[in-house]
Amino acid sequence: MTDSAFEATLRSLRVWDTDLPDFDPDDAPDDPLPLFRDWFVDAARAGQPEPHAMQLATVDAAGHPDVRTVMLHGADARGWRFATHSTSTKGRQLAACPDAALHFYWPARARQVRLRGRVTAGSPAEAYDDLHARSTGALAAALVGRQSEPLPSLQVLREASDASWALAETDPAAGVATWTVYHLAAREAEFFQGDARRRHVRLRYLRDGDGAWTRGLLWP
Repeated sequence: MTDSAFEATLRSLRVWDTDLPDFDPDDAPDDPLPLFRDWFVDAARAGQPEPHAMQLATVDAAGHPDVRTVMLHGADARGWRFATHSTSTKGRQLAACPDAALHFYWPARARQVRLRGRVTAGSPAEAYDDLHARSTGALAAALVGRQSEPLPSLQVLREASDASWALAETDPAAGVATWTVYHLAAREAEFFQGDARRRHVRLRYLRDGDGAWTRGLLWP
């Protein structure tokens, strides 16, 4: 593809070509969790594909940022929940520096949610329950393991995947020692509502040392 085709395509794109919802921050709850849950359900009902997909940002040992897309497994009083292998790149980064950020983008509603906080690992029992509440394919993928390690070839992956699928189907109670559930306890949460005239609404929650939340608006 030529540079001109890329530039022309980039400049032709438009965002939020739909009716946008209203958001009055004065009506927002005192805690960000209920608002997040309301926005999540609203995005799903509006037809947003994979509203549970989120970006997880971590830092490596040298302080360099890293980001990838993972799936939300839950959101409650303990925090926003996701899962991965403790031996993966993100698992090792979280073990060394448990501060992380999450980002949700729901273009169907012109909404974003940003979260920053401390991540803690759940118990092995919680990880087991999480893994076995999901599909056979999810269990098979977890059984493959070796996430983030160098892969010699796609054929090696196919063979490992086939073996893991066979195990998942014959032994659906199989465990995966490295599978870990993580909880991000937010100390900061921002809710962004897009506006066609670029008068975007940004509501930020900050948690103080006693666990109480304060709210304030940010310039777009």
